[in-house]
Amino acid sequence: MAGSANLNVMMKVARKAGRALLKDFTEVENLQVSTKGPGDFVSRADKQAEATIKEELMHARPSYGFMGEEGAEIEGEDPTRRWIVDPLDGTTNFLHGLPHWAVSIALEHKGQIVAGVVYDPVKDEMFWAEKGGGAWLNESRMRVSSRHRLIESIFATGIPFAGRADLPHTLQDLARLMPACAGVRRFGAASLDLAYVAAGRYEGFWERKLKIWDMAAGLIIAREAGAIVEPLTIGGDLLAEGDVICSNEPIFDAFAKVIRKA
Repeated sequence: MAGSANLNVMMKVARKAGRALLKDFTEVENLQVSTKGPGDFVSRADKQAEATIKEELMHARPSYGFMGEEGAEIEGEDPTRRWIVDPLDGTTNFLHGLPHWAVSIALEHKGQIVAGVVYDPVKDEMFWAEKGGGAWLNESRMRVSSRHRLIESIFATGIPFAGRADLPHTLQDLARLMPACAGVRRFGAASLDLAYVAAGRYEGFWERKLKIWDMAAGLIIAREAGAIVEPLTIGGDLLAEGDVICSNEPIFDAFAKVIRKA
């Protein structure tokens, strides 16, 4: 299926950045790494990928705004449209030679995410979606899993590190959920976690305190594949607060009941 002109630009840019990152990934031991904070690293490759993506997107759509993980936000002449970019989601995996990381690009229009791509260069998997157009993996349509029993379901989450304040909440979540399900995975890239829900590889995903660039593209991909996506706190602001829960429809209520339990 052919996407819109904007989506085609997003996929082309994601592939270009991904190729450069993949080259650096093969020489990961030589990367120049600086420390942003405890357990939160940024590499030369990360910064270069964002610079490449910004240059390409701003050239293609000079009036759009731009928000990325590594640099200051740019307000565009068109205040209704903004690119939201994570140039390397899964940086810690990347730096440790773990082949699970992605380039994430989303387009926001009037406060709503209307298109997203999550590209895994190692596996050459391009997850993509536009509002109302379904979700796709390369050229194949994606749908969420049809499993309807919690005990048969696999879930994904992010486990806080380095003393983050939300660690106790996540440990409590795990204590409630793990006895009731088939397993929980922690792979370290939220954009891919959401894309994997869309592809039916996981039945559900939840995490707290994500940044908007961690999840923007993944959210629309999951929704367009049929997932229910909500703020972790009922009535919360998903993009502002970064607390998300999503799954296929048959298990959402049971899953949410476990995770949202006080």
